[in-house]
Amino acid sequence: MSIVVLLGGPLGLLIFNTSPLGLRPHRAVNVSISWIANLGRSLPFLVLMAAVIPVTKLVFGTTIGFKAALIPMSIAGVAFFARLTENAVREVPREVLDVGLASGSNRWQIVRGIQLREALPGLVAGLTLNVIAMIEYSAIAGAIGAGGIGYLAVNNGYRRFDDHVMIACIVVLIAMVQAIQFSGDRLVRALTH
Repeated sequence: MSIVVLLGGPLGLLIFNTSPLGLRPHRAVNVSISWIANLGRSLPFLVLMAAVIPVTKLVFGTTIGFKAALIPMSIAGVAFFARLTENAVREVPREVLDVGLASGSNRWQIVRGIQLREALPGLVAGLTLNVIAMIEYSAIAGAIGAGGIGYLAVNNGYRRFDDHVMIACIVVLIAMVQAIQFSGDRLVRALTH
């Protein structure tokens, strides 16, 4: 999630701010970056894992295990969070941005002080959604030996026909997702003004 937030957040801001509604519209940059973000979201995660095997092998020297899952999880998560960030910032009323521009704020001040601050509830809601998606991706990554609940469910539950392990994994996944969603919703309500 650190990689996702550190790369996806700025990418989403760049996508929005190079759009016609942004602070520095630039059609070529916007189309290029949007295309890259869409590319990362286009493939189902299992297909994405298979597609980046050569890159994973080159970077980490392996195609199985925890390290092998980092690259596809990062690609999928960054692309998804970039779009969530773009959508959250798009919801900031244009009048608020115009006030910032009229008061002489520079672009960085507008991004930090207006766009990010006003979009904070939407960003937290997007982050909550992205964390849940990453839990799903990590469970799928268990198929390539990345460990975790997905690996336990597939190897010890499904392949060994152990219903108790499978049910326990399902209960843990549901509980985790419910706890994250509940916490995210509470934080969004607290931040909404």
